[in-house]
Amino acid sequence: MQTPLLVAVTAHRDILPAEVPGVRDSIRAFFTDLIEAYPEIPVQLVSPLAEGGGRLAAKVALELGMELIIPLPMPRELYREDFETASSRQEFDELCAKGTVLDGKILEGTSLEEVQRPGPARTRQYAQLGVFLSSHCHILMAIWDGIELDLLGGTSQVVRYHLTGAMPGFAGGPLSSQRSLAGNENDLVYHIACSRARSPGVTATGLQPGDSGFYTASSYREMTPSMPDSARRMFTQMQIFNEDLQKTSDSALGESLLAAGSIQFDDAAIATNNYFMKVNELAKIYQSRVHFSLRAIYALAALLGVSFIAYSDFENMQFMIWLFLLFFSCGVAVYLVAKRQDWHRKYLDYRALAEGLRVQFYWHVAGVEEESGTAFVHDNFLQKQDIEVGWIRNVMRFISLSTPMPTSKSTSSGLDYVIENWIGKVGPEGVGQLAYFDRTALRRTRTHQLTRSLGLACMWLGISIALVLATSGHLLSNSIQTFLLALMGIFPLMAAVREAYAHKRADKELIKQYRFMHRLFGNARDRIDHAASSAEKRAILRALGTAALDEHAEWILMHRERPLEHSKL
Repeated sequence: MQTPLLVAVTAHRDILPAEVPGVRDSIRAFFTDLIEAYPEIPVQLVSPLAEGGGRLAAKVALELGMELIIPLPMPRELYREDFETASSRQEFDELCAKGTVLDGKILEGTSLEEVQRPGPARTRQYAQLGVFLSSHCHILMAIWDGIELDLLGGTSQVVRYHLTGAMPGFAGGPLSSQRSLAGNENDLVYHIACSRARSPGVTATGLQPGDSGFYTASSYREMTPSMPDSARRMFTQMQIFNEDLQKTSDSALGESLLAAGSIQFDDAAIATNNYFMKVNELAKIYQSRVHFSLRAIYALAALLGVSFIAYSDFENMQFMIWLFLLFFSCGVAVYLVAKRQDWHRKYLDYRALAEGLRVQFYWHVAGVEEESGTAFVHDNFLQKQDIEVGWIRNVMRFISLSTPMPTSKSTSSGLDYVIENWIGKVGPEGVGQLAYFDRTALRRTRTHQLTRSLGLACMWLGISIALVLATSGHLLSNSIQTFLLALMGIFPLMAAVREAYAHKRADKELIKQYRFMHRLFGNARDRIDHAASSAEKRAILRALGTAALDEHAEWILMHRERPLEHSKL
């Protein structure tokens, strides 16, 4: 199981024949560079197999052994009517047989008869395809002349949408998308310049046929031959993730989102669940490692304090300085191992990805759609984080690629399944997130109370010892006085270490967050139980999923502010 690097192609259909060999060479060089740069990431092409650049890229990809994914703008038989000659239709069929075809759906509110003939309805199907290509790729390869046109669903519109999140006449507006302001990572374009048969040699100002390179929303038209560093880092993280996936044993997998004997799940739901199980297991592995390193570092910090107090207060314990140095060295060693192997980042990233996949799975099973019909789960997630966590959305893009395009509806049984298993209920045998947040908030609260009790106990013990020394110290021997003074230092030290450990784990903040999430899911369950229609229930689930994703983003942001630090020793 590996996450691929998805390259989607949008291209002219009428490339000038004399330029075709050069375009083919540029495509081949581009694919070859990606394959060599990221050997642990299989490169896949996403192409609707339109005549011209779309098919040219598909043929090169197949020659290089790449997998081909073929999303269509409409049902296959309708799409074939776009190709005028029998040889073109035959070539289309032959290429379809070599890849995975994703049949396009008719947009809601549009009839089959409207799509069968040229016109606005059929054009909107191509606009839907352009949005889908942009939203489900990691790099958009644009084979075009670079000339901006207002043709809905055309190559220039698809490129514009990829850069800004806006496709006038179909999706959003100039500033309607977060990514137009937040700097989304999914804006990488590889441009291969060419001219059209109808306009030989004509390209946008500053371009020549055969030019190629990368640009993003922030560097539009400033083409560079090399990939931006931010994208390289992101793909490197994907490669590390793939390596970790390969190390996860299927026999060790735990939580599954598929409840036995419930409903019939489609292939997309099963694939999403399989990825969730793998990622969830990875998150647990690195969570245990992070918790081990935290406990080790803070325990060693306490031992450092005790050994220092013993060394400074007791004359016959000079050897304690060596124990001090030993404890310090062990703490540094634990920190270096954890940092070198990136335990903390992996734990946070894999947990965030698992929770994103959880929402993605339940939305799919329930038939939840985005209100705009153009946004997907990954477009809602981690927008507040830096671009280096964009690899998480890249994985979710691949997973959602197997999900039917918007407009598919689930059965009522799927909706009921999600309500019972995602939201669930509280009780001795409670299931779902309601039961989870209820149990976890209670457990965290008890742990926090233990920390407070320990702090109070240490404080009063210290005060009691001080009172004994103040009132009866002259009656005690020097050795006992020294011992009591050492205890006065050790007790507050223990309390401080425990408090610091609780702060590092964000116990107080997490209690508030778990209680909020419990209230959030409880309110959603109450509203769903009183909802008048399936559409209203799906709308509530959509709002719940978006809120849950926002809270998970807050969770990862909070913990990223609390990394492992050797200075705490």
